Amino acid sequence: MIKSAKELNPEDLEKISDLTLDFYDQHAEEFWQGTRDHDVSQNIAALLQYIEGDPPFTILDFGCGPGRDLKAFAEIGHVAVGLEGSASLAAMARAYSGCEVWQQDFLKLDLPGGHFDGIFANAALFHVPSQELPRVLLELHATLKPGGVLFSSNPHGHNEEGWVSGRYCAYYDLEAWRHHVSAAGFVELSHYYRPTGRPREQQPWLASVWRRSGS
Repeated sequence: MIKSAKELNPEDLEKISDLTLDFYDQHAEEFWQGTRDHDVSQNIAALLQYIEGDPPFTILDFGCGPGRDLKAFAEIGHVAVGLEGSASLAAMARAYSGCEVWQQDFLKLDLPGGHFDGIFANAALFHVPSQELPRVLLELHATLKPGGVLFSSNPHGHNEEGWVSGRYCAYYDLEAWRHHVSAAGFVELSHYYRPTGRPREQQPWLASVWRRSGS
């Protein structure tokens, strides 16, 4: 792990996307077998409890992977749409969930404005370089309906970023994460560390829930 010390140019960003997505394409089945039984019901509930209005809700599963959580949202009656950069994982998600899945690079998003009640970004946004995170968060803000809710869970750290086992990762502490998301026009609703019931040093995941402010 290295701390990014230089500005990333378009070629750097292209490499980051290409190599990270290639990692997931090459390890899609292995990734699915390793994550399919993970219990993230706490995270799903954390998003849904803050969405205002009557269900069903329109949910964007950002970085949906093979479709585990996408299917879970659909099975409880919501209109779930997946977004996944890896072609292999996107195909798996479509087959497993039966939901619509958009194959999009996180750094080249094309999202409808004011469309979603909630965004579920579980173990996804930490692949966005810190330089590009403000722009990506603004795009997520814009695709939510006014008052819509963003859930995010990322492995936390000490604001370092770089290559880890073939993937580009950025690990924020709570203060830095709050700064980024607040600057994009979100208001914090709650945060917690996972897995629950363990000492903090054994809780690698920082989960947070945010509401889109403004009209």
